Amino acid sequence: MTDDFRVTRTDAEWRAMLTPEQYDVLRGHGTERPSSCALNHEERAGTFHCVGCGQPLFRSLEKFESGTGWPSFFDPIEGAVDTSRDASWGMIRTEVHCSACGGHLGHVFEDGPPPTNLRYCINGVALDFKPKA
Repeated sequence: MTDDFRVTRTDAEWRAMLTPEQYDVLRGHGTERPSSCALNHEERAGTFHCVGCGQPLFRSLEKFESGTGWPSFFDPIEGAVDTSRDASWGMIRTEVHCSACGGHLGHVFEDGPPPTNLRYCINGVALDFKPKA
């Protein structure tokens, strides 16, 4: 993962604009409790944006119920996310982060539905939902 992002802020600026839970997830690579975010049940047409910078990340058409307790998507908006290797917690996973600000969003797994067979397992507190007008 590169540190050269289009949107940058100081740590103090991130802390001032995000809730403690958002900061822990987005900047500290934390994970929200499963089934704790209302966005897991969001079913309206619209777009999910990065709560840190506002970049559109996922469309509601690519959201599905994975049964994991976190919002899951099978495909991001092109160019919206980047990935990196995550060796924390004694396992190797693929971390997903916002390509604009580098904020940690969650992880991607290869057990999703067609056509991509991917499951982007995303922390709801890292997202801001904007319904389609």
